[in-house]
Parts: sequence; C-alpha cells; structure tokens
Amino acid sequence: MKIVVLGLSITSSWGNGHATTYRSLISALHGLGHEITFLERDMPWYASHRDAAMLPFCQIELYHDLSDLEDRFSGLVRSADVAVVGSYVPDGVMVGEWVTRLAEGITAFYDIDTPVTLAKLEQQDYEYLAPFLIPKFQVYFSFAGGPVLNYLQERYGSPKACPLYCCADIAHYYPESVPQRWLAGYLGTYSSDRQKGVEEFLMNPARLLTRERFVVAGPSYPDDVYWPPNVERIDHLSPDKHRQFYCAQKFTINITRADMRRRGYSPSVRLFEAAACGVPIMSDFWEGIERFFEPGKEILLVHDTAEVMKIIRGLTERERRKLAFRARVRVLKDHTATQRARELLSALEGAESGQKSFNLG
Repeated sequence: MKIVVLGLSITSSWGNGHATTYRSLISALHGLGHEITFLERDMPWYASHRDAAMLPFCQIELYHDLSDLEDRFSGLVRSADVAVVGSYVPDGVMVGEWVTRLAEGITAFYDIDTPVTLAKLEQQDYEYLAPFLIPKFQVYFSFAGGPVLNYLQERYGSPKACPLYCCADIAHYYPESVPQRWLAGYLGTYSSDRQKGVEEFLMNPARLLTRERFVVAGPSYPDDVYWPPNVERIDHLSPDKHRQFYCAQKFTINITRADMRRRGYSPSVRLFEAAACGVPIMSDFWEGIERFFEPGKEILLVHDTAEVMKIIRGLTERERRKLAFRARVRVLKDHTATQRARELLSALEGAESGQKSFNLG
C-alpha cells in the first residue's frame, strides 16, 4: 500500500515531539511492507537543526510553500492509497482542503496534539485545523482517547475517530548499562503550564538533596529560570542520545501539558520511551493513565514535592528495579511501534473508500 504523510517534521526533532513519533510509526509500517512518502514544509528552524535528513524506511520530500506542494506532489497525493495530514502542519487548513479534494484513496487526519487542537477549536483558533474540515477526513487518528473520541464524532462530525497513541520504537529504546549520572531527570521542551511540575517534581527535590545530581533536557527555557547548582541543563538532546539519557537516571519524571491533563487519556511519548529503557517513572496524574500503566506496580504517581521525596527516600533498590521491569514488559506487550502500526491499518481497513482495493497487510 502507498501512503503519503504530510506532517510537521520528520527530519528534525528540535522543539517538537512529532519527528520521533513519525519515525517510529513509519518505520513500523515500512516493516509491515508498506511504502511511505513524507512531505514536509522546509522551515528554517528545522533546516538548521536536522538530525535525520534521510531515513531508510521512507522517502522524504521537502517543499517550500503551497504552490510548490501542489505543483510537485498533486499526482502523488491523488494516486496514494492513503493520504494523511498531521497536526501543526503550516497552512494546515489549506493543505487539508487540498488533500481531501484531490485524494482518491482514504484520507486521514493524524492529531499528535488532540487536547491542544480541541482547545484551539473552542477558541476559534484555526491555525492548522478548522471544524468544516473534520468531516472531510474519513478517519481522525487521535493521540488522546476516552471521551474525546465521541466528542470528535458528535460535536465535529468526524466519520470515525480512533485512538492512535504514541509508542516506543523498541529497536532504539531498551535498557543499556551506562554509569548512573543523575538521581532524576526530565526531558521536555519548555512549556509554561508544565513549569510548575518541573519545580515541584525535580527542582525542589534538587534543592533538598544538594549532594545528588539532577538533569533537565529540552529547548526554549526562559533565561530567568533559576536552576539549582546540582541541576544540569541540556538545551537539545537528539533522539539518538535519548536511550543513554534515560538509562543514566535512577528515576525519570513525566510532566503533562495542562490541556492533556484536562482531557485525560493522553500519554506522552516520553512515558513509553523511558519505560522501554527500563527506567522507573514518576508521573503527574491524569484521568486514564491506568489504561497505559498500572499505578503502583508499573508507574508511580506523584502530586507534590513531598511525594517525590517519599519515593526517593523510601523505595528500595529491589522495588525500584521491579517497577522498571514491569513497565518495560507492559510496553513490549501493548505500546510498541509495530502494535500502533497494526492499529492504524485496522482502522483504515474499516474506512475503505470503495474507490480502491487495498492490501492492508
């Protein structure tokens, strides 16, 4: 099957979680025998931070603007078995209109930011998706599940809303024996609504445990953030360094965007990556988290600094290792890239347009 994906970026992981998500999912689809072309707007901030200009499992094509996209790739989109438009694509509404008008195969919207998208729609902010477009996509793949799926169908008229959660590419994320450098670490681009969690779950413990080392990796943090001396800062960490980053931590911290906490059922890709690496996770709470990891057995939920400190001081090494082992087993069972690829194909199978006959694999 020939699949065309128009996404934010697959060539650069700088400041976004889209690239690693696309890479793992598309690699798995390729492994199942499908042919994928990825169309990406050539944006200067990604051009200067490219960590994967070429990939062995898909054809990458960069375009300069909408005219360039239409001139060079109309035939490709028209003839594709499946055409997917992702969230946060520049000029996404016009791109979505073009794809749904032109494509003869199945069309799908892949929302890697569902809670943020819904918040934008409620504010009539149509940066990359507008309400009139949603019914035109035969499938709406959502990073968030639970009640959001019915909401997309009933409120916005999606013919079929399906969860397509993030995942871990277990070919790249696995336990590795490296020296333990940090007691706890956090990986994430700066977001004002997550900064309170960074303070509560990492910086406050660092202030209390001055002989221990902590780390925060991710770009765009303001200059006025005061970092305790024992908190190491890494501005950007390319995906090829994620595994060693996780494995060098005793615990990893997960902090969720406010819109995602509010909607629930919205796991971060960092949860699955860290768990696949065999690192114990302390996470904030949101509705539906037990759908992905069993609290107390596979993941530890915390609400404030005191609970983080209780875990750091009270969890035995044996308990810590068992927690990490069980989380990794859960990822291997339920949250691999291959499993997500099969879920995508299953949803597409039920949405065949009738115009073509597909071998979905």
